Amino acid sequence: MELIDGKALARVVDEQTRADVAALVASGGPRPGLAVVLVGDDPASQVYVRRKIKGCEAVGITSFERRLPASTTQAELMAVIAALNADPQVHGILCQVPLPPHIDQGAVLDAIRPDKDVDGFHPVNVGRLSTGTGGIVPCTPLGVMLLLDSVLPELKGLDVVVIGKSNIVGKPIAMLLLEREATVTVTHIHTKGLAEITRKADVIVAAAGAPELVRGYWVKPGAVIIDVGITRVPGANGKDRLVGDVAFAEMGHARAVTPVPGGVGPMTIACLLSNTVKAACVAAGKQPMLADA
Repeated sequence: MELIDGKALARVVDEQTRADVAALVASGGPRPGLAVVLVGDDPASQVYVRRKIKGCEAVGITSFERRLPASTTQAELMAVIAALNADPQVHGILCQVPLPPHIDQGAVLDAIRPDKDVDGFHPVNVGRLSTGTGGIVPCTPLGVMLLLDSVLPELKGLDVVVIGKSNIVGKPIAMLLLEREATVTVTHIHTKGLAEITRKADVIVAAAGAPELVRGYWVKPGAVIIDVGITRVPGANGKDRLVGDVAFAEMGHARAVTPVPGGVGPMTIACLLSNTVKAACVAAGKQPMLADA
């Protein structure tokens, strides 16, 4: 079984991003800028934001951090988004989710300009993805595609099962796979006979958020497994451990598997940074060299 090293591939993507930033600035273009908006004090969100800010520094992207209290109103947050939309130094806007319950998350994400929506969540970008007409590709699905490309020379004609139909991961991954002419089955919580379906798959993308859902007997020999899930579960000595949607220890007969952590996670941040540089290049009328799905 081959371990698909997301950390190593993320470093390759970051090197290309860094080179694209340098080339854009050298050609007289703007230095890419990413604004990260954090509302409230959710500990996990704070960790994610710190990683994104650190990633910006590493590749030469200017970061703009907007930290707002949990009491921030919908109108106040929308005003912050509007100001960032109008700021020419900001090429990408990321509003960290989840937002406090009194804020309409969908309305906030929809308020971000599509050309600055580096998460790829805006309906315009979703529509472009579904029709294969460009736009910004969501970070985690783009990372999944790059991970698959690192071990599979061709996706055309392969049977792929995507476990999970979320708007953030499952659906966009399915659309990207269809564009590459894979045969895609999307499953969800009400799918019957899931194990029988996955046993026929050449590739399984597990994005259900269910710890160790996919067992060894669900997987045919030689299959490639991308594990998007990550959940904290009780471990030894009272310490939590991180597990994915796949029972990793049972995957010895698979061709290749992503670990958790160290698989999809690093690629998500790397693709966020590359999306930001792509947005800056488009704004400047330049052609980025960044990998696309």
